[in-house]
Amino acid sequence: MRVASVEAAKLFTARFAEAALAQVPLNGRSRVLDVAAGTGALALTAARTGAQVLAIDFSPGMVARIAAAGMPNVDAKVMGGQALALPDGSFDAVFSIFGVIMFPDWRRGLAEMARVTRPGGLGVVATWQDQGAATFLLLGQIRRKLFPERVTRTMPEGVQVLGDPEGFARELAVAGYRECRIERVVFDYELDVVMLDEPDTLFGISPDWTELNDEDKAAVIVEARRMANDRATLPIPSTALVGVAER
Repeated sequence: MRVASVEAAKLFTARFAEAALAQVPLNGRSRVLDVAAGTGALALTAARTGAQVLAIDFSPGMVARIAAAGMPNVDAKVMGGQALALPDGSFDAVFSIFGVIMFPDWRRGLAEMARVTRPGGLGVVATWQDQGAATFLLLGQIRRKLFPERVTRTMPEGVQVLGDPEGFARELAVAGYRECRIERVVFDYELDVVMLDEPDTLFGISPDWTELNDEDKAAVIVEARRMANDRATLPIPSTALVGVAER
């Protein structure tokens, strides 16, 4: 998924993070790990319950943003999620909101999450459904309408496999979790139509955008404006699956 800015991404993913957190009871004694924390939407929201939170990400920039929030019960570290430098069973709840699903070896990422979850603790993973979310989803929808003969890029393998509820539950079980339950969650990404004036910023380096010629790009923007129908924002319904499982 590519969104117009880090702040837009944080606000959007925070809604899914809140939906995930609503399924997990946390308190001041809870030890929480946020894997591939990104903008910190989950970590910072979890910290407001009083829980002790460790947020890890491979990006020093993202880790610095989380640390800059200055929450005393949040520790942020640069760390890869496919090989967690953490003891077995050291967390009561381990989350990954749209993070582990993007790993090259996402199965190893899931297994590492399970390894560091204490027995009886919970693992929570959010993944996209229906070809992604936000501007990535919008671009794919418009391409399929305007250029049906062209191939649209497929989602990463982890997103494809975990986007099926049965496959999602199966992979959580293989990773070492049990008693899996999967919830479908839908929120709108509210695209500020003004951003259509800067489409290269909006759609970024996605091959689905960069491979288009100038004429095709212009057609995409015309279609997006038509979909907005003179509104200031264009809602893009984005669907996620949130899996919760016990260790």
